[in-house]
Amino acid sequence: MSKTAFVFPGQGAQYAGMGKDFYDNFEESREIFERANEALGFDLAKLCFEGPDQDLSITKITQPALLTVCMAIYEVLKKYNKADSAIMGGLSLGEYSALTAAGAMDFETAVKLVYNRGNYMQNAVPVGEGGMLALMGCSDEDAKAFCEAITESCALLEPANFNCPGQIVVGGKAEAIENAISKAPEFNIRRAVKLQVSAPFHTSMLKPAGYKLKEDLKNIKFKKPSYNVISNVDTEYYDSGAVIADKLEKQVYNPVRWEECVRKMIADGVTTFVEIGPGKTLSSFIKKIDKNVKSINIDSIASLHEFLELSYA
Repeated sequence: MSKTAFVFPGQGAQYAGMGKDFYDNFEESREIFERANEALGFDLAKLCFEGPDQDLSITKITQPALLTVCMAIYEVLKKYNKADSAIMGGLSLGEYSALTAAGAMDFETAVKLVYNRGNYMQNAVPVGEGGMLALMGCSDEDAKAFCEAITESCALLEPANFNCPGQIVVGGKAEAIENAISKAPEFNIRRAVKLQVSAPFHTSMLKPAGYKLKEDLKNIKFKKPSYNVISNVDTEYYDSGAVIADKLEKQVYNPVRWEECVRKMIADGVTTFVEIGPGKTLSSFIKKIDKNVKSINIDSIASLHEFLELSYA
């Protein structure tokens, strides 16, 4: 039997105006934004709807903002969609949206947790000391060999995101980033593009952030998710609430294995992926991973209606 997976985007998908049409038209969405404002003690809804983009791109704001918009859309989808998702997943921060949607923690716990996570990640590496590169047109093996060579000859560089065939993100020390750009063609890498990010996320340089997050995670009593939720760290499903804290800590400073997550879901019978939240980043990755599966994104009321019409056609 064919299955549907609901997937949630990570940092970088945000834009000013996201979620506003849901807030304006659905009580369920308004309630989520109001609960976020109350839990955090500031007007997150105003930042989501009006920006400015510069403030919305601050990691400690981006993370709760994205989770809130994803959950505001999901609550509406849940009301109208009769077919339950068999599997859920998310890229980096998106994993928190998936776990929240699957009932592993309540929304207030999740939004406060990701606000702290964003803060820890933002402050783990002083500005200017680290960075990230997107490597285009290379294999996983070439990317790993590239990172090892740069680390040996210059400074730390590590794989951070295995997004899809031909797109791998690496991160590390600032001097490694500068040195790596010119050396990329020597390792069968078509192009290396410097990313505008404030820290080398999902590398060992973020361990201090992971250790701080661990203290917060210790105080949360996670429940077993109601659906299969896949982990970025080991591409396994969470089989109990007990393993969630450990995996979420490790996720901060380990590579995100998104391509493997998608392939595992497809192997387990998923034929349709529904990306819930701003942008089409995950849909774009999924098409490059397997063009035979269907991928839909819901980030507006128009796209919600499109999905519902498709589901019940």
